[in-house]
Amino acid sequence: MKRRSSIFAVAVVCLALAGSVLADSKAFVGTWKLNLDKSKYPAGHAPKSLTRTATADGDTVTYKFEGVGADGTAFSFGYTSKYDGKDSEVTGTGIPYGADHLAIKQLNSHQLSTTLKKGDKTVGTTSATVSHDGKTLTLTSKGTDANGKPVKSVAVYDKQ
Repeated sequence: MKRRSSIFAVAVVCLALAGSVLADSKAFVGTWKLNLDKSKYPAGHAPKSLTRTATADGDTVTYKFEGVGADGTAFSFGYTSKYDGKDSEVTGTGIPYGADHLAIKQLNSHQLSTTLKKGDKTVGTTSATVSHDGKTLTLTSKGTDANGKPVKSVAVYDKQ
């Protein structure tokens, strides 16, 4: 249970970062590494490492997340999405909050809002902001862990 909670918290952050609307900005595209020193996770939820990679093809972006959870278990998941607020399937291991799909909306060229769902139920939300210099990505996430307890985190990523 703790393993899933840690992986889910990490994954939610990753998913939130994932979005970008290419028509306006490529701010979210590239490789990003989690900066644990600048991030804030509940005790026992911080991953040991996390890298997210976003590649663009027209108005569609593909995201891949790879990392090691707080318990030392490796995880990997991903998805392909447009930023139209419509659901996209998420596949792999360590998917945040047990989500099976997500919907991303672009708020502006440097901000996204992501809703994570399992079936028809919302299980988490994430707000993603890329700094105007394009070097830092901050994800603020809320959801419920595997034990049903509320979880909040702030994950800060550095562009590679």
